[in-house]
Amino acid sequence: MPIGDLLPEISLTLGAVAIILFATFVRQQQHYWAAVLALLTVALGVVLTLTQWNGPPRLTFSGVWALDGVAIFCKLVVLIAGALVVAMSPEWMQSDRRHGEYYALILFALLGVIMMASASDTMELVIGVLLSSVASYPLAAYHRGWAPALEAGMKYFLIGALTNALLTIGVVVVFGLTGNTGYTEVAQGLAGGSDSLALTIATACIVLGLVFKLAAFPAHAWMPDVAQGSPAPAAAFLTVIPKIGAAVALARFVSLLPPDVAWRAIVAMISVVTMTLGNVAALRQTDIRRLLGWSSVSQSGYALMAIVMMGVSDQALPALMFFLASYATANLAAFAVVTYLRGRTALEDYQGLAKSAPIATVVLILSLLSLVGIPPLVGFFGKLLLFKVTLEVGYVWLAFVAVANTVVSLFYYLRIIAPMMFSNSRPVVHVLLGQWTRTTMVIAGLLILAVGLGAEALMDYTSSIGFVL
Repeated sequence: MPIGDLLPEISLTLGAVAIILFATFVRQQQHYWAAVLALLTVALGVVLTLTQWNGPPRLTFSGVWALDGVAIFCKLVVLIAGALVVAMSPEWMQSDRRHGEYYALILFALLGVIMMASASDTMELVIGVLLSSVASYPLAAYHRGWAPALEAGMKYFLIGALTNALLTIGVVVVFGLTGNTGYTEVAQGLAGGSDSLALTIATACIVLGLVFKLAAFPAHAWMPDVAQGSPAPAAAFLTVIPKIGAAVALARFVSLLPPDVAWRAIVAMISVVTMTLGNVAALRQTDIRRLLGWSSVSQSGYALMAIVMMGVSDQALPALMFFLASYATANLAAFAVVTYLRGRTALEDYQGLAKSAPIATVVLILSLLSLVGIPPLVGFFGKLLLFKVTLEVGYVWLAFVAVANTVVSLFYYLRIIAPMMFSNSRPVVHVLLGQWTRTTMVIAGLLILAVGLGAEALMDYTSSIGFVL
């Protein structure tokens, strides 16, 4: 049990405990220091993760924990995204009596996502999903005095309870078929032949359990409510970070399955329905946060495209990792703007925003265009890699559906961009006081440009990463 292999995760755990103790014994006016502690904890986690960068890919802790290129890259993306969420939170949460506890929940949720991405054992996967879920439910309903927040939290919890139960059932069936929970042993057991019906049922249950964290069909209904009803920084977290761990966990699991299991067709259909449903529903929205929630659903459909190609293309996994990084950057930037413009969620309130808040307008436009996939922004390269891999494998119909959905998404993003730029109205802008959110918003906008301009270097790195079994 080499404890050093888990130093980033241990630092998150100890940081969360320290924040809880700190928040217990200091006055509410001093709780913003908990954000500083959270940022220091995340920074320590990033440094400790970078020390694992050049290590050989391996399984550790008796084979249940993966330390490969995918897990390390995913960990870095999750921690950096978590730092942005923490940094945009202090002004929003400053009047809440539970301000300090909020950051502990963020760190525990980050730990659960990292466990999902690094799990090389089905039981560890379950623990990661449950830890992420248990820490996320209170974040969704943190404004418990507001009806939409309670509705969002309840919907999130009920759907999560059902899908987590299905995930556990699937894991139990896989254990019954193979007699093991470790991925290496499971792959060997399934390769030797097993009950195809039982394996199909187990696979369907596990896929459904993980698409809940992805907010993909049919476990997607919580996403628009959470995006609208939870605190804006928490919405930024829940629409981005759990997806990263869930997508990697799903890709790692399906790579174990024998070719006679029809998981590829199932995931392809989920991908099509998810992106289509998300985009069509977003067309009708008049609330910016709810629109971004449905947009987040559609983006999960694109991520599932790469998972469909797992096992038939060496570039499927690199495409998935690059797309997740590009999506996280753009969506966090969009929610940083929403957080900065506190209380401004109605679509008509954004008319003429370029005159009143030009920096926020620029960042929001960059994020929305990146989500569409407009060059030279980072989202363009993410979708380009997905489409390229899909066409090379021969899934022309899936690539066509994805391109058609991208065109549809352009319409509802332009519904935000055009009035901001060309409306003659000059609305009153209410922004959060202080520099935390404003600085985070600017950093997130610069990241969209910086990662887009450095896309070639990032693609070179991701092209060589893979799973270790």
